[in-house]
Amino acid sequence: MNEKSKIGVIGGGSWATAIAKIALTNTENINWYMRRQEQIDEFIRLSKNPSYLTGVKFDTDRINFTSDINKLVRNSDIIIFATPSPFLKLHLKKLKQKLDNKFIVSAIKGIVPDENMIVSDYFEQAYGVPKNNIAALAGPCHAEEVALERLSYLTIACNSRDKSRVFAQRFTTSFIRTTTSDDITGIEYSSVMKNIYSIATGICHGLKYGDNFQAVLISNAIQEINRFCNAVNPLHRDINESAYLGDLLVTAYSKFSRNRLFGTMVGKGYSVKTAQIEMEMIAEGYYATKCIQEINEKYHVHMPILDAVYQILYNRASPTMEIRKLTEKLK
Repeated sequence: MNEKSKIGVIGGGSWATAIAKIALTNTENINWYMRRQEQIDEFIRLSKNPSYLTGVKFDTDRINFTSDINKLVRNSDIIIFATPSPFLKLHLKKLKQKLDNKFIVSAIKGIVPDENMIVSDYFEQAYGVPKNNIAALAGPCHAEEVALERLSYLTIACNSRDKSRVFAQRFTTSFIRTTTSDDITGIEYSSVMKNIYSIATGICHGLKYGDNFQAVLISNAIQEINRFCNAVNPLHRDINESAYLGDLLVTAYSKFSRNRLFGTMVGKGYSVKTAQIEMEMIAEGYYATKCIQEINEKYHVHMPILDAVYQILYNRASPTMEIRKLTEKLK
């Protein structure tokens, strides 16, 4: 991989659109896969994504669109996956091209369903991609602020320091700062779990808990993330770095956070199903809650906030009662 390696983006949502905007800042052209040809046709006609980040204009002459995932993989050296985790296997279903000689970047903040695996482990085990050829893209970085070119920070986590540095250079712009890390497992799990705790803050907001309680909730949430990451992948990490704590904070507090919005609706009395329908967007934390709860059956980490969110979302526990019980367990 080098500064001329061809970049391919997989996904048609807001995060994929933001990533494409960043990539095109330092790159002459990119490949971009979207599953629906009609979305591509409309994108080309309007010079913007018809459904997401509609304020961002693109020079579509610099984008090689395709609805054929094999064509994208064949013509790309670096492949950035930016689809919701529940749909990852659906996109890969038609893949016949090999991935083991590509540099795979996961911008997915979720667990692969059924396997209960983080995305890097899934690509290594299911597609034979070497660990040094897999990276994870972490925030704090909301797509909406990238669209507005508000200063944002990305962490590129990869076992290969050299490859993560090369990729970081490609993604450093006037509005994006980058840093690198070798804690790909910890950063992936943290990126998944912050969505769960964002739902928790939303539920409490919907129940009219104030800022004082929210601060205690987030303080306990980062401790839960730290305990879990240390159990799954024990190594020296500073949980206060922006890839962990910063990403949690922006997801828990931002008006752009779909997980917080989902939690707020549940806290206000919406059923899970109704909240999902009303949002018309994927709240990754809903799926992550079940996956992390099941993974934790192996590790038995003390995670009272996770347990409370799980009871509310999957066992139809009363948000009022469950959060009231949770308040007795926080410090």
